[in-house]
Parts: sequence; structure tokens; C-alpha cells
Amino acid sequence: MQTFAFSRANDVQQAIQAGAHASTAQQGSEVRYVAGGTTLIDLMKLEVERPNHVIDINHLPLNQVETTSDGRLKIGALVRNADLATLPEVQRNYSVLSQALLAGASGQLRNMATTGGNLLQRTRCVYFRDTHSPCNKREPGSGCPAIDGYNRNLAILGVSEHCIATNPSDMNVALTALEATIVIHGSKGERQVPINDFFLLPGDTPQRETVMEPGDLITHVLLPKPHQGARSRYLKLRDRASYEFALASAAVLVTLEGENISTARVAMGGIATRPWRSHEAEQVLTGQTPSQALFDKAAHALLADAKPQHGNAFKQELARRCLVQALTEVTA
Repeated sequence: MQTFAFSRANDVQQAIQAGAHASTAQQGSEVRYVAGGTTLIDLMKLEVERPNHVIDINHLPLNQVETTSDGRLKIGALVRNADLATLPEVQRNYSVLSQALLAGASGQLRNMATTGGNLLQRTRCVYFRDTHSPCNKREPGSGCPAIDGYNRNLAILGVSEHCIATNPSDMNVALTALEATIVIHGSKGERQVPINDFFLLPGDTPQRETVMEPGDLITHVLLPKPHQGARSRYLKLRDRASYEFALASAAVLVTLEGENISTARVAMGGIATRPWRSHEAEQVLTGQTPSQALFDKAAHALLADAKPQHGNAFKQELARRCLVQALTEVTA
């Protein structure tokens, strides 16, 4: 781990100003905010992340969950995953989020990991984490050895010729299905970004994973007012039962009206370069009567543009089964 400057911020504006000042003072320097540190510190030890300045934000007043006047749920960026997963209101009205959080990492990590940090979690691609290997995420233009190399855990949706790395988060898949909004503060003020616009596809610039700009700080996540009668399910398929990343996961929300599905939201994890919202699958489901044939049709729509590699082609069938099972359970 290289040496770095360390400072502590006591309010949001101080954190943003410190981040902006550090970036300006050291041209081209990397500034990182740290809270739980469950991803950042690991990557700093591996020298994948090499910030010149680290700003501790644990003293910012962003660790509360509250209901807004219009009925939305406002989640502070410093709310720990364990606390959010077990909050009665989340379990009652946003159960898919609770299920996803509890499926992630381990109890110890959930006690430290934060909402904001989870949104910025980096890929687990072995080439990204190995500084002796080329990687377009770390060094644009150096190549993507995963395409012809070890890619069992990597993406089949949203890929490009420059990157096939997966987004590893469980929480982000549930937030995508819930249509969360990310509140970001930066040197130009506050902006609210729908989660579907927050994550970027790799395209020609795989080093850019989100719309975050240097010095930006996530302060809150907003969840829409709960939809009356909605049912939800998070299903995660992985190599072992705990402390493992998804090979395929599904976050589904449906509302039934009589015998038909009146609304449906489908998000997938473990198979794409970002949390993957499938509007195509949702269109297949909406207005239809739940059935195995319908769920298979929705899965086919989801995977129509899949581009598997030699080591992860099994994910097509695994993802199909994952979505079908999740829909079967949520409509039972």
C-alpha cells in the first residue's frame, strides 16, 4: 500500500470541499472517501486503488433512515447494511432489499459495509484485482484478458470488446428493481440520479463505472413510496451457501390484479456489467396470467442479447432458471 494523506470530515460541505481541494492541489491525484472500507481498503492493499488522499466520512450525519413527507424512504449513505436489512419498515415494505442485503457477504462485513459504499463496490474480476495483469478498468487501452481467459464469473449482458466484468453487488440489484434514486452532492451542488442512469455500461470507457465525478459524495438513497399489494423476492444462486458472490440473481416485484400480473419489475445480478433491469421481461409479464410458459418467455426476452464467453455460457441456463424460480415463488 502506498502512503497517502488522511483527513476527517465533520459535515457534508467540509467533505466535498476537502475532496475538491485535494484534487486541485495535486493535479491528477486520486481522492477517496472511506466509511466502512470493506472494498476500498482491500483494493488499496492490492494497489488497485492508489489514492493520494483518503477522507474519513464516518462522522457525517448520514446514518439515519426516515420517511419523507411524500411517503418515500430516505436512506443515509452511512447506514450499515446489517441495520438496513433488519429495519422493520424495510422488511415490511421493501422486503426484496432486506433479502438482498442478508444474502450478501458475511455478518461481520454487513456490520461495517454502508449503503453508499455498496453502490460503489468494484468488480471481483481476477484480472482487475491483479496489478500484474492488463485490465482496461485499471489502465484503459491495456486490454481485457478475461475475454479469452478465466471468465466463469463474468458477464453475459452489457459487455463490450473492452470489458466483461460483472457488478458484484446484491443490494444494487434490489435497488434497481425498486427504482431507487441516488442523491449526490458535489462541487456544483446536489443532483438526484435514477439508479438506472447511475451505472454506466463499459462500452469504450470501462474505467468509468458510474456517473460520479471527482469529489462527488453520495449522501442518500431514495426509495419510492411502497406500492400497495406488491410482492417481492430476491433469489441468489452461487457456488456456496454463504459469503459468496452471485453467479446469477434475480430481484422481482409483482402486483397481482385478480389472476393477472398488473405490474412487474425484473432486475438481475451476477450476469451483467451493471445491475440489469429487464424492461423486455417486464413487458412479457405485464397483463398476463402467471405460468411456467410465461416465465420462460420472460427469461427468453431477458437473455435475447446475451453474449456468453467460453467459460460462462452456463449462465444463460442458470439465469433462466433463476428468474423462472423467483417469479414462481413471488406469484405463488
